Amino acid sequence: MTAKQSMEETVGKIKWDSQGLVPAIVQDAVSHEVLMMAYMNAESLRKTAESGQTWFWSRSREELWNKGATSGHVQQVVSLAYDCDGDTLLVKVLQTGPACHTGKYSCFFNEVAVGSENEPTAAGSGEERFAMLSKLEAVIAQRDAERPEGAYTTYLFEKGVDKILKKVGEETAEVIIAAKNKDNDELRYEASDLIFHLLVLLRERKLPLDELMRELERRHLNKPEKK
Repeated sequence: MTAKQSMEETVGKIKWDSQGLVPAIVQDAVSHEVLMMAYMNAESLRKTAESGQTWFWSRSREELWNKGATSGHVQQVVSLAYDCDGDTLLVKVLQTGPACHTGKYSCFFNEVAVGSENEPTAAGSGEERFAMLSKLEAVIAQRDAERPEGAYTTYLFEKGVDKILKKVGEETAEVIIAAKNKDNDELRYEASDLIFHLLVLLRERKLPLDELMRELERRHLNKPEKK
């Protein structure tokens, strides 16, 4: 959907099935994890666009339902689009709490083994080098949603931003001390702690890591050449 495209134009372009439904994939706008899949009809699509929260059609109950209306785990819509064939919707949201009725962050938690589990993780160049950051961002998002008892990340989120900021400050100081001590083992350890707490802070502020990458790229592209 573009800003100039009206809802009625959009409804006319969607390829609704024989029951007047279309699948809607819901994705966390911050971590990019796929959270769930549900169905929308024309009315629930309109209500989603108008209210800014997700509405779906329940095939079992045969009624509209507002995600999180009972549980409080609402989904604030960031963007709404349909694919090239017009037969699937993509809804990017800010998720409050877990998306799955089981209490899990995402409905897609049943992992299937693919390939050899004994193959080593790639540690080459490019995106593969920093894949762990994406994984860590996703795990932190899961902890934020599920709040498992006894987890350190749960403790940080429940204490709030002031506690998280305090930890970021403490870890920053420890990184400085390690660097001054010229101890790379200590520096590696403390820098890892700092990155972890920084990612927790970004999640608390609902700021995707991607935006930091775009900011760094913007600075790189605008950087004047050295003479």
